[in-house]
Amino acid sequence: MQNKTSILIIYTGGTIGMVHDPETGTLFPFNFDQIEQLLPSLKSFGFNLETISFEKPIDSSDISPAIWVKLAEIINENHSKYHGFVILHGTDTMSYTASALSFMLENLNKPVILTGSQLPIGTLRTDGKENLISSIEIAAAYKNGKPIVPEVCIYFENKLYRGNRTRKYNADHFDAFESPNYPTLANAGINIVYHYDSIHYPSQNKLIKIHTKLDTNITVLKIFPGINENVVSAILDAKNLKAVVLETFGSGNAPSSDWFINQIEMAIKKGIIVLNITQCNAGRVEMGLYETSTRLAEIGVINGYDMTTETAITKLMFLLGQELKKSELKQYLQTSIAGEITV
Repeated sequence: MQNKTSILIIYTGGTIGMVHDPETGTLFPFNFDQIEQLLPSLKSFGFNLETISFEKPIDSSDISPAIWVKLAEIINENHSKYHGFVILHGTDTMSYTASALSFMLENLNKPVILTGSQLPIGTLRTDGKENLISSIEIAAAYKNGKPIVPEVCIYFENKLYRGNRTRKYNADHFDAFESPNYPTLANAGINIVYHYDSIHYPSQNKLIKIHTKLDTNITVLKIFPGINENVVSAILDAKNLKAVVLETFGSGNAPSSDWFINQIEMAIKKGIIVLNITQCNAGRVEMGLYETSTRLAEIGVINGYDMTTETAITKLMFLLGQELKKSELKQYLQTSIAGEITV
């Protein structure tokens, strides 16, 4: 690694990378090799900033596990060369990408900061400039020779979050993300204030190891009043289905109808994993607190505690890709691997 602080910026696509063509008024992707020309203030850091841009910028709606694998490989290949990494990404699926990378990058001990913007970086009122500048500063922040935030994070609108605790909740405002079940890792004002007690630090300095096998044979079943048996049956009978994220009411409650319980039980007996998470924006599943969740526990539904939907999905993809024994898979689902569950 170079003595001079070096940061690798990886541009995948998204609103932040767009600038206006002064002649046509249309938006086009910016060349991030010229980032210091667009933001001359970056030069005052004195950092070595290098960039990798995807050949074709990807709208975040088109993000797929193949992109997560590509990002993990880029970080792995460059892990020893840089002090930190900044990933520029569209906001719509940023929480999915951050969650996936938190599992795929085992033994990560450097900052990986995802950020983006609600307005293109080339517009006058953009939030992209502050998000990018602060993300670079956080990725470069070291204390006593060690990175201050050696995690996969999302930085947005003055707040640094653990990536696998986030969800996008606002499409109109600059504060697009929230982390309802875990405190911020840092807040940026006049100074960036780090909350060290909330940051995860590795107990041992091991070599980074990436996991690139992801299994996407999963689905989300969100229950609602009036959901009918034909719909549930069609979902649970999907070909090659291996796991279901069951979005339940409140603290993990579901309809007590015999047909519903029987459908879930039959799926579990076929070997399908059913993971219970709450539809609520905040809070956690407490199976057994009410009778309606007690029945789910009795038939083998797994408690997802306070995982977000984004994390539940990507964690299942990751664990299914490891080809674990069913007992191991269930154990890991209920264990905090990358700080995604409040234990």
